[in-house]
Amino acid sequence: MSERSSLSVEKPDIVLISPNGVFSAGFYSVGVNAYCFAIWYSEPLYDGSYTTVWMANRDQPINGRLSKLTLLKNGNLILTDAGQSIVWATETKSVSSVQLLLNDTGNLVLLTSEGLILWQSFQSPTYTLLPNQPLTRNTKLVSSRSQTNYSSGFYKLFFDDENVLCLVYDGPEVSSKYWPNPWQKSWEAGRSTYNSSRIAVFNSSGHFKSTDDFQFIAADSGIGIHRRLTMDHDGNIRMYSLDEKNKIWNVTWQAKSEPCKIHGICGPNSLCTYVPHEKSGRRCSCIPGYKIKNETDQSLGCEPDFSLSCNDSKVGFLPLHHVEFYGYDIGPYSNYTFKRCAKECLQSCNCSGFQYKFDWGSGFYNCFRKTQLFNGYRAPSFPDTTYIKSRKALTPFYAKHLQVFNSNSCHPLRLQLDRSYKKPKKNGTLQFMVWFASAVGGVEIICICLVLYLLYRNRQNSSATTQSYLQVTTGFRKFTYDELKKATHNFHEEIGRGSGGVVYKGILPDQSSCSNQAAQ
Repeated sequence: MSERSSLSVEKPDIVLISPNGVFSAGFYSVGVNAYCFAIWYSEPLYDGSYTTVWMANRDQPINGRLSKLTLLKNGNLILTDAGQSIVWATETKSVSSVQLLLNDTGNLVLLTSEGLILWQSFQSPTYTLLPNQPLTRNTKLVSSRSQTNYSSGFYKLFFDDENVLCLVYDGPEVSSKYWPNPWQKSWEAGRSTYNSSRIAVFNSSGHFKSTDDFQFIAADSGIGIHRRLTMDHDGNIRMYSLDEKNKIWNVTWQAKSEPCKIHGICGPNSLCTYVPHEKSGRRCSCIPGYKIKNETDQSLGCEPDFSLSCNDSKVGFLPLHHVEFYGYDIGPYSNYTFKRCAKECLQSCNCSGFQYKFDWGSGFYNCFRKTQLFNGYRAPSFPDTTYIKSRKALTPFYAKHLQVFNSNSCHPLRLQLDRSYKKPKKNGTLQFMVWFASAVGGVEIICICLVLYLLYRNRQNSSATTQSYLQVTTGFRKFTYDELKKATHNFHEEIGRGSGGVVYKGILPDQSSCSNQAAQ
């Protein structure tokens, strides 16, 4: 794609293709009247879908009409929507000619005529890394909201301030690290904090290595296989290998083998339960006394269907056995009795529940008050019980009811872009001149028509006007030949002759007598 050229969203079949044909770049439909400029694998999967690896405008899709990707003369690559507003740009400049190329590696590159790279997609990843594409201190992978909603989600892979590659849940209300395990020190997880270069990359054989000493090898390690590392919408980072024969992606490595230990996976006030026979390996449910907060976005979790009160007489506790809510503790308060722990939670409006655990090191029971019920999961191997606040009168009922939902179903519908079309702005001066010329022309036409009408009326009335004028000035009226012939009965009675001609007697319509001199 050369400078001053464009790709139009109205011609989606016109795309950039890598020389080896593996990758394509162009406008990708993400919903009803919603498109993103993206890179994807050219070959469809068994179900006809395509696998995208990068998007320019994932959080601001463009309209399906008049939108374009344009390479300007100054070296800037811009994406405009129907109203001509710029939704994405590389913000690059060049005095020499530039071109946009899609390499065999899947890297979209903006090159000058001297071979200088002005911009490349490998330095601006979205949710996927390709072989030999580095993750650096300045880049991160951000999950999608769901399988069908490509906008930025809540999960991120990046290097933290301690130079450790980590996974973080960054939700609308809270943020927490969950990989490596948050209860472990970096060195306990086999990570090093000394290398501040912060680079992670994997090769085409499936060998991943990071500067914090973390590394892994894909289960099908070897060359000649298409691979990708994706930050999935469920919070797990996975390496995939393409089975070209069956046209499916196989998972060859994943960071978290226990999906319920991914923070925020079911949202607040909910429980994650392991279900091995399901594809996701888990099932989400609202804790008793709570309901789904948003049916269209179940990743937002649950909310109470009653009003929590700080009044001891109205609030009770519901025990949830083998249930853990990780984080958001006040405490621990050591050497507490169960009664004291429960009483202090009842008297605190900020306390949503508590855990009462025995500490084998100290030999005492500890009280953990919960400010939020987040990252909840149920596992038979977890020995403790969590006590959550609920309305006392309904506690027995709640103990028998769980509202189950599947967090994988959030955003089941494809994104629909709700935006009216906007026509490009017109030249103001040119528009004024057109209107002015049209107005002048209209006035001229009206004037011409008026003049012609007046001339016609004047011509019709000229004889009548002349006759009236003669009658006023001389007192006589001018008659036509036919009128005289009728008045004299065809010139019947002659009454005299002279040098001027013959004079005939005639009778006018008003019965008055007149004489007429006719020239012979």
